[in-house]
Amino acid sequence: MPKIVTLTMNPVIDKDTHVAGIVPNKKLRCASPEYFAGGGGINVSRALKKLGGESLCVYLAGGPTGDHLQQLITKENIGQEVISIEGWTRENLSVTDTNTQLQYRFGVPGPNVKQKEWKRILTFLEANLEQDDFLVASGKLPPGVPTDFYVLVSKITDRNKSKLVLDTSGDALIPSMKANIYLMKPNLGELSIIMGATSISAFDLEPLAKKFLDKYSCEILVVSLGAKGALWGQGDELEHIPAPTVHQKSVIGAGDSMVAGMVHSLITGKSLGEAIKYGVACGTAATLHPGTQLCNKEDADQLYGWVMNNTVKKEKISAKLT
Repeated sequence: MPKIVTLTMNPVIDKDTHVAGIVPNKKLRCASPEYFAGGGGINVSRALKKLGGESLCVYLAGGPTGDHLQQLITKENIGQEVISIEGWTRENLSVTDTNTQLQYRFGVPGPNVKQKEWKRILTFLEANLEQDDFLVASGKLPPGVPTDFYVLVSKITDRNKSKLVLDTSGDALIPSMKANIYLMKPNLGELSIIMGATSISAFDLEPLAKKFLDKYSCEILVVSLGAKGALWGQGDELEHIPAPTVHQKSVIGAGDSMVAGMVHSLITGKSLGEAIKYGVACGTAATLHPGTQLCNKEDADQLYGWVMNNTVKKEKISAKLT
């Protein structure tokens, strides 16, 4: 059976706490923090585990924080391959103000990664990816890694006949469009950057999605729309998948949960349309929990039923209009 490999070039330890009132120039007494392994691919692996799936989590890590990260992933019983670096793994902080229920998120850049270190990732992937495996490359690149790194990764997935699922942002976004991609999941802002648009209205989205599929070597495009669900396209087909309205406690990791739901569904035999609907359900499920707890299967399965019952295909809309 094909396997799922996740790749995280800029992992992080997410520190989550809360305090009653955030004000300047005052010492704030926060609650004891919770720690979560984070970074795009790691979050995908964590969400896959919650959905009953398995993956191999490949990531760079260094220093005492890197050791802590490895311990956190081991605790969740996730298979991992650690590529050691000299720099220390970064830590991010999210603080929820319990008076307002607003969440404040503080992110820092990752460590500088040397050429010999990031090349070890390529060597490992070349030796371990097999035909029909899914490689989920998710997250920004750290300093020192070339912006076209995911293009180098795509050459390996091409040679090994694996499937590259890409979800990146920042400086790597535009250079990555030279890669050969099986599935890409940008949000609206990222799609705007790729297509050179200052903003995307509801009227612009479908034409831009079609233009994207015509222009780039990407088989499947899934544009995440937050609380509005997702738009996905393949070839000449486009479909909007709505998301159920829920009380959101945190949006951290919602996109990664969405990717996990899609890939888990595909590798277990669901159709592409079903997989993307389950991905929307998983992304929504992740928002039901505080911090970076991601989705859980019970919530995702329940929300999937709603999504399946509330998705209207274009053919049905056309039939009603005529």
